[in-house]
Amino acid sequence: MKIMKGLLKKNQVIIYVIALMLVTAGYLNYTTNTAEQVSAQTAMEMEANDDMQMADIGDATLVNSEAVSENEVEENSTENTTNTSVDVNVTQNTNTTESNTTAQASATVTTDEYFTKSKLERDTMYSQMIESYENVLNSSNSLETQKQSATEEIKKINDTKNSIMICENLISTKGFTNNIIFVNGDSISVIIGAEQLQQEEVAQIQNIISRELNAEIENIHISTK
Repeated sequence: MKIMKGLLKKNQVIIYVIALMLVTAGYLNYTTNTAEQVSAQTAMEMEANDDMQMADIGDATLVNSEAVSENEVEENSTENTTNTSVDVNVTQNTNTTESNTTAQASATVTTDEYFTKSKLERDTMYSQMIESYENVLNSSNSLETQKQSATEEIKKINDTKNSIMICENLISTKGFTNNIIFVNGDSISVIIGAEQLQQEEVAQIQNIISRELNAEIENIHISTK
């Protein structure tokens, strides 16, 4: 009986030890699983936070890029608009300048043509007068008095032409390249290509005409064109 009681006690001790080991093993297993779950959850949360941070950084960069692009577009648009405005202004100014230049050139050409044409007509008239007097000289029907008068008239015309040429050249040296002189007996008309003349300039022209054409000051008529 004592032996049997001893075996029972021993078996109970073994059962208690085994039960304690099972409880300990279960606790350790639970603790380990819990730790792993916590670690895994922590790792997932960290990864999620990292992903959110990366996403935030990517969005910020994208927004900045778009902002820069939009600014660049606006700046380029502004520059293009400014350049277009400048080009339009330059074009308008150029067109205005060209129009003014063309108008001035047309006026100058018209003025030049007037003086050129007037001098040609005047010289043609003198040439025709000389030709008429030469016909008198060459005609067998002309009297000696007529031939003598024709000779004097031819000399007078040539002297007048030479004096006119000298006067016009001298007036040109005063800065009035466009000028013409008409002589009709004692009356002399002078036309100057200028908008206006100063009193000093009028006096210079009068002195030239008076000296070279032997004319009185009161018979010299000066006008501008």
